[in-house]
Amino acid sequence: MREEIYTGIDIGSSAVRVAVGKLVPSEEGRDLMHIIGAIEVASSGIAKGTISNLEEAVSSVSRAIEQAERITGVPINDAWVGINGSHIIAQESRGVIGVGRSDGEIREEDVDRALEAARTVATPTNYEIIHVLPKSFIVDGQRGIKDPIGMNGIRLEVDALIIQGLSSQIKNLSKCVYRTGIDINDLVFSILATGEAVATPRQRELGVAVLNIGASTTSLVVYEEGDVLHTAVLPVGGDHITSDIAIGLRTSLETAESIKLQTATCRPDDVAREEEINLADFGSSEPEIVGRRFIADITEARLSEMFDLVDKELRKVDRSGMLPSGVLLTGGGSKLTGALDCAKTSLRLPCAIAAPQLVTSVIDRISDPAFSTAVGLALWGNQSGTGAGGGKAGGGGVLRGIGGLWGKLTDGLKRIFRGMKP
Repeated sequence: MREEIYTGIDIGSSAVRVAVGKLVPSEEGRDLMHIIGAIEVASSGIAKGTISNLEEAVSSVSRAIEQAERITGVPINDAWVGINGSHIIAQESRGVIGVGRSDGEIREEDVDRALEAARTVATPTNYEIIHVLPKSFIVDGQRGIKDPIGMNGIRLEVDALIIQGLSSQIKNLSKCVYRTGIDINDLVFSILATGEAVATPRQRELGVAVLNIGASTTSLVVYEEGDVLHTAVLPVGGDHITSDIAIGLRTSLETAESIKLQTATCRPDDVAREEEINLADFGSSEPEIVGRRFIADITEARLSEMFDLVDKELRKVDRSGMLPSGVLLTGGGSKLTGALDCAKTSLRLPCAIAAPQLVTSVIDRISDPAFSTAVGLALWGNQSGTGAGGGKAGGGGVLRGIGGLWGKLTDGLKRIFRGMKP
């Protein structure tokens, strides 16, 4: 059997990122993910995390895959693909079953039946289930059980978090990837993969929030006691800061983006009032002198509003200012100067910029927070027990429910879209 390769594809509004990894033994005696390729290409045809132009999106993903194959020297046949967008919703559910064996011993098939019972939650019109994430089990009234397999009982209950997405968006994303010739091992809610990459098991046990600030959306996942407590996708991101700067300075989006990347900060107090820049130095067709303090005020206002929305989500689960491990900022937007200080002030929690953990690589860009989701998708593939050239095996913990929609749709989608490659 050939060496197992794990590929994650993060299809974002500003860029398509591909991470290719394989397992290597570590000094501690356990296998670590070694990233052998990390590719980023500018994306088109994708807006707010969803497909807006299929042909352009297919072209973007194809370019990223071709570059990844050329750099790694490894053919990529399948991948774990991230799905994002404000259409994704989370809903709590409970599944209840009677234990099947006469001796009352709980087996894996009983757990599977409990999860299947939790899937019967009323799904909104035109929505499909992506993940069923078990939070905890109850055996004959005993709560707080993480793994009931091997225990004895008559009644098994599971509290689960159901992640659902709009059917049309799921199918459009699937069509986009299949038309590049890549098989989809699983669609994974992007922020869950990001959490796998940047949050340690200890942090997830104590309580931590992972915040991925993208170009058009900001995604949040909250962990406690090792389980997913809450998720949300907010329709604001780094591009909104660019738009605010463009409006405030009455300049083009391209000039505003250059200003944001090169000189903007979220800390107005750090900028002297006499500091000025010339818009012509950032691509503007006409020279104009503006104060850096004004730009910092614009940037801080938008970012503070974004973090206020995040705090509102934390209040929904009574965790506002109440997470021992704080907030981990990741994604391209987290690199904005002063974002960390702004987050600490708005969220009243310890905050840190997070890059992928528990991976090795000689590639510098792996330490870039923008690659957290792509690397997390490769890690998710390893933990779910499937690699290129390897067979499938059921994952444990929160990964047990990842099959979701794919057991029913994958074969049909392949048959439909295989003949539609560009």
